[in-house]
Amino acid sequence: MTVIARADARKTETPNGVMTTLASPTQGQAGQAVWRVDAKPGMIGPVHAFDAETVWTWLDGSAVVELGGERFEVAAGDTMVLPADVSRQMFAEAGGGFVAVVVAPAGIQAYNPDGVSEPDACDLAPKATERLVPLWAR
Repeated sequence: MTVIARADARKTETPNGVMTTLASPTQGQAGQAVWRVDAKPGMIGPVHAFDAETVWTWLDGSAVVELGGERFEVAAGDTMVLPADVSRQMFAEAGGGFVAVVVAPAGIQAYNPDGVSEPDACDLAPKATERLVPLWAR
């Protein structure tokens, strides 16, 4: 059994918000990765995919999630199960962003579904056909 104190949570800031690792293989030796997303108001996330299922639960705010070409509106209290290997993009509400908690298998890898990097991608994003475990899921 491991207790991870709030003060020990690992925070990773991106241009779109803050990812706080709550548990992961390197944070409590967890078999799952659990992280909190504090998305900035009006943020437009990158188009990406994961090689495994992710479960998102919105705690505050709202967003539009584009998943495989379909658009879904979600708000506090909603949960989405996002399947593996499906293109996704998130759009936070302009007024307040959103807060969500995400659960995924340990070792989950993010990638560009079309194998092309977005021109304004941050340094933490996968490049071209690269697959990587995001810092908040390690």
